[in-house]
Amino acid sequence: MSLSKTTFSLQQFLDSPDSCDRSELVNGEIVPKVSPTSPHSRAQKRLLILLNDWCEQTNLGEVNPEWTITLKRNGVDWAPVPDLTYISMSQIPTDWDGQGACPGIPELVVEIISPGQSFGEMTSKATNYLLAGVDRVWVVDNQAKSVTVFGNSDFPQTFWVNDTISDVLLPGLAKPCVRACAIAVTDIFNGQRSADASKSQ
Repeated sequence: MSLSKTTFSLQQFLDSPDSCDRSELVNGEIVPKVSPTSPHSRAQKRLLILLNDWCEQTNLGEVNPEWTITLKRNGVDWAPVPDLTYISMSQIPTDWDGQGACPGIPELVVEIISPGQSFGEMTSKATNYLLAGVDRVWVVDNQAKSVTVFGNSDFPQTFWVNDTISDVLLPGLAKPCVRACAIAVTDIFNGQRSADASKSQ
């Protein structure tokens, strides 16, 4: 005997008590996110602080952790919950009340690889984000101590622990102020080094 699966529309998912920061809508199914580990949470917190400070200083956008975003994947409603999501003020409707899912397609999402997930899986997810209209995806790898930046018009670029991430998407984050955002990768991983991160690309 076959068992039928319960499928949810996007609105049903958003209205469901299961619609929260720990569940995603994928192909009509509610899928729980992988529980984060301590290194995952620390990297997420450090990046949130860096990006949120910049948002508050510039008032150019808003960044939030575990924020549901509503997109299309292969023509089907998709509601992923990135570890961090940045959307510029120009993408936020003036009548948005600050509640619920991200009010538009964000410019940047950050995904941190959790135990049981592979870099290849995250590369596939990054591609889906880009096809859905997201400008940038940062994939953070705690094991390799690296951040790989995916963009629509550029080849992926990996930054190692001795590198500084730069991205014109977020102007003026570095101090002193320069044309592009700059984040030292070592700040994300608390200065811990990895044998895999001994070289810069």
